[in-house]
Amino acid sequence: KQIIIKSFRDGFFPYMGAEIKDFFEELKRQVTPDVIFCHCRHDLHQDHRLVWELVWNTFRDHLVLEYEIVKYDGDLGAPNVFSHLPQDHARRKVEHLLDAFKTQRTRPWFTENTFLSVMRIRGVESNTPEQFAEGFYCRKLVLGS
Repeated sequence: KQIIIKSFRDGFFPYMGAEIKDFFEELKRQVTPDVIFCHCRHDLHQDHRLVWELVWNTFRDHLVLEYEIVKYDGDLGAPNVFSHLPQDHARRKVEHLLDAFKTQRTRPWFTENTFLSVMRIRGVESNTPEQFAEGFYCRKLVLGS
């Protein structure tokens, strides 16, 4: 498994669309992912919208699971795919989020409680005995071949 993270200037993605699209096209020549995670379609942040658009523009024949991000825009929705999480995995995920996105720590909503609360709500929606779940949006899913 390999996770690739690039550094692009925050808030300027629409102006860097060609550069990001070139990165995705090069990536597509190098790997054939089983699943791609990206921001959800209705995310109101300009950078997130562009990433979503370019993912779907580039990876047309792949399983794409779109995730939500809690923020001021209030654009959480009703996901249609769920992954149940044991409590220790949910807490580890939150630890990683808080550690990886240090620039967001000044935001009052960027807290352990916020992230665990969303995962708890998704756990209720998916009726998990684990209490916690992640929710995703899936627009195209192919079963069998």
